Amino acid sequence: MLRRLHVKNYVLIDSLDIEFPEGLVIITGQTGAGKSILLGSVALVLGAKADVRMVGESADNCVVEAEFGIPSSDSAVRRILEDNDVDWDGGHLILRRVVSRTGRSRAFANDCPVSVGVLSALSSQLVDIHSQHQTLLLSDRQFQLAVLDHFAGAGELAEKCSAAWRRYTSLKTELEQLDARIARIEGERDYDEARYSQLESASLKEGELESLEAEQRQLANAEEIKTALTAVESMFAGEDESDGRLSADAMLRDGERRLGRIAHYIPSVSTLADRLVSVRLELEDILSEISALNAGTELSQERLGEVEARLSLLYGLMQKFSCRDVQGLIRERENLKETLHDSSALQERRHELGAGLRDAEKELDEAAEALHARRAEAAPALAAAICDSIRYLELPYAVFDVELHDVPVSSAGKDGVRFLFSSTGRNPVELSQCASGGEMSRIMLCMKDMMARYTHMPTMVFDEIDTGVSGSVADRMGSMICRMGDNMQVFAITHLPQVAAKGKAHYLVSRDTDPVTGKTSTGIRKLTVEERIMEVARMLSGTEVTPAAMENARSLLLA
Repeated sequence: MLRRLHVKNYVLIDSLDIEFPEGLVIITGQTGAGKSILLGSVALVLGAKADVRMVGESADNCVVEAEFGIPSSDSAVRRILEDNDVDWDGGHLILRRVVSRTGRSRAFANDCPVSVGVLSALSSQLVDIHSQHQTLLLSDRQFQLAVLDHFAGAGELAEKCSAAWRRYTSLKTELEQLDARIARIEGERDYDEARYSQLESASLKEGELESLEAEQRQLANAEEIKTALTAVESMFAGEDESDGRLSADAMLRDGERRLGRIAHYIPSVSTLADRLVSVRLELEDILSEISALNAGTELSQERLGEVEARLSLLYGLMQKFSCRDVQGLIRERENLKETLHDSSALQERRHELGAGLRDAEKELDEAAEALHARRAEAAPALAAAICDSIRYLELPYAVFDVELHDVPVSSAGKDGVRFLFSSTGRNPVELSQCASGGEMSRIMLCMKDMMARYTHMPTMVFDEIDTGVSGSVADRMGSMICRMGDNMQVFAITHLPQVAAKGKAHYLVSRDTDPVTGKTSTGIRKLTVEERIMEVARMLSGTEVTPAAMENARSLLLA
């Protein structure tokens, strides 16, 4: 139940902090006093869409906080909290919504940040708000089916049917996508096989392109390379007989000998001689590598042609397959191989999905049939129960019927439902086509009364559900709402004195204007016994409260 409501800077509400009792709570106020604003603040903290216009004048943000008492037996609320890492706190639940001037909204449950979706999920277990225009739901097929399922106690069957539908549609979608993929693969098989064969026959190797490019550069310039290497060898290793010059190696050896002869005269010369030895050895090593390179350099036009042909093949494949290197070609080859291999694997998967889909369809049919049987059994009893309630609300000849008809199977089963009504008892037709506004209000109250008993909703809010009725009908509607308050918390926003006189707690919504600033604000307060008599009398007589109205108000409150 809703224990406390705190509102700050919400539209015309500057600051409000009020507690509510159990049972029936009456809320009244003149037209335009702000009852809808108060209801809007409750809807906001329960997950309704936020709007920057909700923030009061000259305020940076608005805050709405609602405190609920949750019985320990309420496993649904507890599960939602635990699934979203919110402390249970012994059944003490505080929901808070903050909307800033920028339009940004934040939500909290027991001071833990949560999404607005969590607030909405919690609200579906905490409060049922009936707005002034909700009688339109009486024409909604989903609402009608929900009423029947609640009455029939078919919630578990409905969930089983919904789960079977989800499994069936999921498998069907996967099978359709798989069929499309198989068809695409088969349609492109010849093309893919030709591409794969071309890449496979190319015998691709990683790093091959770089190696071939280096070899091509060497072969294309082999003559120049060999001439340079031969010249270097001759320069450093041999003697030039034409002019009698010594090679670098011979000169270094001669230098070693000469320094050796004078080393006993100048000791430091030994170090220089050793350095010449090191230079000569390094030169020998360099000459050895140059000789190896020279010997390995081929002047082969045949090999050059082979390398260039291979490079041309690789470049052509890279261009054709839009790859930047040989590694990309290898990846493309493996992808094509996998695609061609996938066809057989996908056929196996298709067989599995087909069998699964047949099982899911059978499961769905069985669940829908069980749900249909429960609904068919409950429909006459629901019709009779609502008919009795409607007749109690002074429609003595009314007839109400619940008619099932076949529809294509869906998550809701294979049933469509129609509510048929006749206020005269003859020729019942579609409810939306024959009921007046007052009749719709009475029928809706009867359904809410019935649903409250079967859904165990802790709190229900009626926003002028008595629209279009008056007199003794209003009194009986008030009595029905009052009986609902024996088992749950009920808020009744009303303009009818017959309804306002019911229950034990009465709150007045009023709008006041500051004479100095001219600022208008909305507030709510609990009425004392005498104030309640005065408010009911005002509702009876209008602006001027007469003694007769006061006496009538006392009679209504004592009835």
